[in-house]
Amino acid sequence: MNATAPAGTSSWKTPLLMLMLMSATMQLSFASWWTLLNNFAVNEIGFTGKEIGIQQSIREIPGFLAFTAIFILLILKEQTFAMLSLLALGIGVGITGYFPTMWGLYFTTILMSIGFHYYETAHQSLSLQWLPKDQAPAMMGKILSVAAMAQLTAYGLIFLTWKTLNLSFELVFAIAGSITLAMVAFLWISFPHFKTAIPQNKKLVLRKRYWLYYALTFMGGARRQIFTVFAGFMMVEKFGYHVHEISALFLINCLFNMIFAPKIGQYIGRFGERKMLTVEYIGLIGVFVAYAFVSNPWVAASLYVIDHAFFAMAIAMKTYFQKIADPADIAPTAGVAFTINHIAAVFIPAAFGLIWLVSPAAVFLIGAGMATISLVLARLIPLDPVEGREWIGKLTKPAPAE
Repeated sequence: MNATAPAGTSSWKTPLLMLMLMSATMQLSFASWWTLLNNFAVNEIGFTGKEIGIQQSIREIPGFLAFTAIFILLILKEQTFAMLSLLALGIGVGITGYFPTMWGLYFTTILMSIGFHYYETAHQSLSLQWLPKDQAPAMMGKILSVAAMAQLTAYGLIFLTWKTLNLSFELVFAIAGSITLAMVAFLWISFPHFKTAIPQNKKLVLRKRYWLYYALTFMGGARRQIFTVFAGFMMVEKFGYHVHEISALFLINCLFNMIFAPKIGQYIGRFGERKMLTVEYIGLIGVFVAYAFVSNPWVAASLYVIDHAFFAMAIAMKTYFQKIADPADIAPTAGVAFTINHIAAVFIPAAFGLIWLVSPAAVFLIGAGMATISLVLARLIPLDPVEGREWIGKLTKPAPAE
């Protein structure tokens, strides 16, 4: 499908722009929630590593169940599904501050997470269907850049106003959720329903020839938890970072993505998925080992920014799958991939939360091991992956029906 406006609609109402605005809407809400989470959990509720690990495992359960999206798509169109998911995300974030208890945070986390993970599943699928293969890496980089601008707005406002206006957790969560709901209404009213060129399979799809993509996705989900859960928690628990300081770190991360994500997308298109993922995983090995032994808060902050910088390279996994996939498999595989991505995510936060109580360094060293496995897998990607040539040990084509 062409990413330009379809005939009969306004020239600005393009699939690419809608993908950008949906990403911005999601990030405005989620970035606000994520910025406040650790401080809200520690300072308002009294969480330790054990409780935060359980809370993060709960957050990942809807991601583990993302494969059920394919059954919802038997009833709803994928674009509608994405909008309703954003709605659930906004509601979950908006009410978080009004439930400052352990069980209250667990409940609002589940609601927010259902919206977040179903939205991410639908958005990834729509991106791979709507964006042409030859332009997808660069366009995904632009989408990531716009999402970073939305994050930048959320982090920047929290950084500038949290202390000066003496804001409360309840107010900021409520504002973030309300803006999300307003944006969903705008998107629903303003954009037409875009048609996809190829009808999607409405059943679960697991194919042997996608095994390398599945393996990369699984390892990506496992090591991502080390960053999203424990790197941020370390900044608060070990180094005593406050809300405005955490938001400053997120601000720097957003600036990087806003400026460099489009370039990274272009580099993926130029140098290929194997080379870019290799760079990412080598860098992550070094970062995780450094996390294990860091004792200076400024060095820790630098590692946090460098760690986040590698996330933009994950575009390469998506475009690798786009190149090797049967076009009709994209929607069902998006749900399956999110489930695979979250298999480890369901148990790692809780299990590693217990390890954290004994040795925080061990958590990060295990993360370095995960990045090493990902590096080995990335080297199996062909320089020119296509359907029927999904990994370097498979040189024949075509791909048989499975």
